[in-house]
Amino acid sequence: MWAHDPVVVIGAGPVGQTTALLLARWGVPSIVLDRRPERDAVGSKAICQHRDVLDVWEAVGAGRRIADEGVTWTTARTYHHGAELFSQTIADPGRSAFPPFVNISQCRTEQVLDERIAAQPLIEVRWGREVTGISQDDHGVTVDAGGAVRGSYAVVCAGARSDLLRRGLGVSFEGHSFDDRFLICDIRAELPGWANERRFHFDPEWNPGRQVLIHPCPDSTFRIDWQVPAGYDLDAETASGALDARIRRIIGDVPYEVVWSSVYRFHSRAVDRMRCGRVLLAGDTAHLVSPFGARGLNSGVADAENAAWKIAWVGYGRAPEALLETYHDERHAAAVENIEVTTATMDFLVPPDAERARYRADVLSRAASDPEARARVDSGRLSEPFWYVDSPLTTPDPDRRFAGRPPRGQAPPPGPGVLVPDGPATLPDGTPTRLRALARDGFLLLLGTGADDAAARAVAQEQPGPVRVLSLDALDGEEAGPAEILGARPGEVWVVRPDAHVAAVLHRPSRDDLAAALARATARTVRPREENPDGVLPARR
Repeated sequence: MWAHDPVVVIGAGPVGQTTALLLARWGVPSIVLDRRPERDAVGSKAICQHRDVLDVWEAVGAGRRIADEGVTWTTARTYHHGAELFSQTIADPGRSAFPPFVNISQCRTEQVLDERIAAQPLIEVRWGREVTGISQDDHGVTVDAGGAVRGSYAVVCAGARSDLLRRGLGVSFEGHSFDDRFLICDIRAELPGWANERRFHFDPEWNPGRQVLIHPCPDSTFRIDWQVPAGYDLDAETASGALDARIRRIIGDVPYEVVWSSVYRFHSRAVDRMRCGRVLLAGDTAHLVSPFGARGLNSGVADAENAAWKIAWVGYGRAPEALLETYHDERHAAAVENIEVTTATMDFLVPPDAERARYRADVLSRAASDPEARARVDSGRLSEPFWYVDSPLTTPDPDRRFAGRPPRGQAPPPGPGVLVPDGPATLPDGTPTRLRALARDGFLLLLGTGADDAAARAVAQEQPGPVRVLSLDALDGEEAGPAEILGARPGEVWVVRPDAHVAAVLHRPSRDDLAAALARATARTVRPREENPDGVLPARR
């Protein structure tokens, strides 16, 4: 049982919703505070949900429904002056239950998550509660929200406009903003052949010198993003009929309806600290990136999962407070990676100087016939999970070294720090399941052929939190199973974290090796067994 105050989650957007649902999955109660009087279901906003995020939502009962309601796409096409330069099909490192991307409006995603929250007694949502300050002591946090709300920890995912809370926590939010604006229109129209592809246009004749991005959405709705100059006036263009002309240049003479429109400016920023004592910052409160590549909401959900299991492990006494510091280590590194990737994209889309403008023009002019130039066209490197290869929780494996960021659309081979590929598995009793579903029940030890089962089970029993031991051979059904997906070798033991990232791959490990890898994965220290015959695992503070 949770023996502390609830966790206070600030912000009821998808990141806050996911945080609360994942905490509840670990038996941790939460209070969700949001400044709005109620849910505002307006506009498409963040539409591209990555398969790995759908996996996270499936752990709380929402992933399959969101996927089934959304529009599936597997191909991203890129054009220059109306001619296709290339198409990219997103690889699956395993055999996932979900497609690479599903497009669905953020407001519909929020509605589905709200339904899961309504069925969860451990979550209380309070609307109309604007948070103006957070204080903390050795035992918890006090949140000022028109009255004091006491919590054990706080997760701040209140969106981009969280300057007051950032200042109160003493964190900076350095970065820059891009000058050009982007016009979004959600239009409803019948456009055969457009329904299952993302289309990115460089310098089309209907937006010369700038870009246009087209995404399919459910209910014959299409999200169109135009790059527009800094002085663009949506109201004036609507009133003059120029917006209609702009849309007609793309879709032609077919009936359409504008469902929603907005103009926004891109920012590229990150806080310098994502952990401030008992307060963790997540989502747009912690980092902002341009949307090309769909790295905003998808990264925020990864923040939520990382925060939830670590708060649970520390709160239950399974790990020391040091585990919370690794939230900053891992997720801040992910934010920096996303900023680096999306800034490179924006520098290609909107060159900041003459030299890079010439470079872009040269690359685009050669890309149709030159594979080397084609590889340099940057219309957005699509979202991918961050690889915790340099995390203090990851035990390196010299035989499975991380080779660096793979080519776009590809995934790195399984190994320490990498999100475990998903695929079907069959439990020894014949129950069908999936590899990531097994991983998200706690720590998981996957034993290759010939690994010492007795030693693994003995070490698992000594741990302060749930650790499951399974033979890879026993998980394989009639079709290729986890052993093949992982490329597991005889005698290996794979240590998988509660967020489905691989913490270690050990080769014929001793009991001490296994205990050390599990301790490292929870920021604990462990002495060798000859010095510690009772298996006591003292916490590192």
